[in-house]
Amino acid sequence: MTTAFFFHDDCLKHNMGPEHPESPERIKAILSFLADTRLQQELDWVRPEEITRDQLLLVHPEKYLQQLELIVPTRGRVFVDPDTAIMAESLMAARLAAGANIQAVDMVMSGQATNAFVCARPPGHHAERSRAMGFCFYNNVALAAMRALTFHQLERVAIIDFDVHQGNGTADIVGGDERVLMCSSFQHPLYPNSHVYQQPDNIINVPVEAGTSGKDFRKVVEEGWLKALQDFRPQLVLISAGFDAHRLDPLAELNLETEDYGWLTELLTSVASDHANDRIVSTLEGGYNPKALAECVARHLEVLSSVH
Repeated sequence: MTTAFFFHDDCLKHNMGPEHPESPERIKAILSFLADTRLQQELDWVRPEEITRDQLLLVHPEKYLQQLELIVPTRGRVFVDPDTAIMAESLMAARLAAGANIQAVDMVMSGQATNAFVCARPPGHHAERSRAMGFCFYNNVALAAMRALTFHQLERVAIIDFDVHQGNGTADIVGGDERVLMCSSFQHPLYPNSHVYQQPDNIINVPVEAGTSGKDFRKVVEEGWLKALQDFRPQLVLISAGFDAHRLDPLAELNLETEDYGWLTELLTSVASDHANDRIVSTLEGGYNPKALAECVARHLEVLSSVH
């Protein structure tokens, strides 16, 4: 049994500009770092295929998909919000990132892999059902959840989002769906400043203040999530893995270290071991200091690959 690692070089073609933090350099840094570790040989590298239209429709309505396609330029860039640009290659990259999540769920559910990590971009957790925003077009983790609930007929799926920015899109999509428990930690106040309070019972938010240390972060996350996850007994654990709460990240003000992400991953593999036959699918969200991102992803993968 292995950890499947999903990557497609077409995800590097989506480029929102030379100064944009969500750049192809993020993935390149991860791949370069992994090339110098034992993980390069230990992971099961998978080249994903595009998501199908029918699979996208499990989350996003046809009208929204058509609107996205209509604004794709033949050259240059068009901004769908102040932070998010779309270019000719963008939706191909987005379909591959989403497709990788579908395939990852299928591999883990069929026993072809113990767990999986999707190293793809653009990210997804800010994409609402009918709105692109925050660097995101399709909501990758929500699509993975719907694949597990529909095709694989699971009854309980957990989504863990430890990105420093709150996963408003995921909350928009799964809020009120009792088959899904979403546990989210994020700096507050910070973009997108929505879906924080008065959420449905299946959304557990752990907002933390700027300047929070790794030690304090661990304490509030464990207190906020662990009992709810154990009571929920998820049959599959999905992770929106954003590494931008690291102290070196330029877009936020938390003070996590690389080993804090190792601890987080160990916490979640323990939950998956107790209830989900070790099944985890983790998908890359944020992380905008390339060196810190690469180190954190490698630590995340070390823990995932040690489960076997």
